[in-house]
Amino acid sequence: MARYKIHVEYEGTNLVGWQRQKNGISVQEILENALFKLTGEKKIVQGAGRTDAGVHALNQVAHFDIIKKIKTDAIRDGLNFHIKNLYKKVKISVLKCKKTNKNFNARFDAKERTYLYKILDRRPPPAIQNKKVWHVKKKLDEKLMKKAAKVLEGKHDFTSFRSTECQAKSPVKTINSLKIIRKSSEIEIWIKAKSFLHNQVRIIAGTLMMVGKAKWKKKDVENALKAKKRGAAGQTAPAYGLFLFSVKY
Repeated sequence: MARYKIHVEYEGTNLVGWQRQKNGISVQEILENALFKLTGEKKIVQGAGRTDAGVHALNQVAHFDIIKKIKTDAIRDGLNFHIKNLYKKVKISVLKCKKTNKNFNARFDAKERTYLYKILDRRPPPAIQNKKVWHVKKKLDEKLMKKAAKVLEGKHDFTSFRSTECQAKSPVKTINSLKIIRKSSEIEIWIKAKSFLHNQVRIIAGTLMMVGKAKWKKKDVENALKAKKRGAAGQTAPAYGLFLFSVKY
């Protein structure tokens, strides 16, 4: 038995997220079925993060154990071959595969996760980036967003910034950094932390959007954080603007 680590890129559109579910096709299910086709072994593929339905990944990390001896390049290429054959309409690509320590765990060994949220703030709708960016018709003030983002950095009780269905035992999380970058008509929200609460990044994006529209001020974000109730923060931004960018070990 050997353990392998893979890096995966996927478009979350039309998928129910990373985790296997009964109500649709997940990334985990697709990878596990492709792995079975390749090796004949029914194995669990453990991901670093349970991305929600519609969320994309540029570099998701996962691990699995198999008995069959096979070269890492053959695993990568074989998984991609079977994914393409089994699921014609999904966009999933295994980027890398390497043999790893038998104790490595993609989820629990992660030291930092980086997410990117993209907002397109122009009047015309997106064509090429449809379902890969949140379209906001009003131009946002990124300077105001940057100032408000500083409020959320560090260790806080993020009860106001998590889904009411969040199952995490504690609402306390530490955001290592939260950066706002403008690129032409796009605003990128870069956020880094060891781990996140359910919908935390999307609620932060929805809240900062309100600041960018000048409907909220920095003080409103401070008050939302102190309130410790979901209704105090902004809306949950659409899933399709969110990307799992990288996982650090």
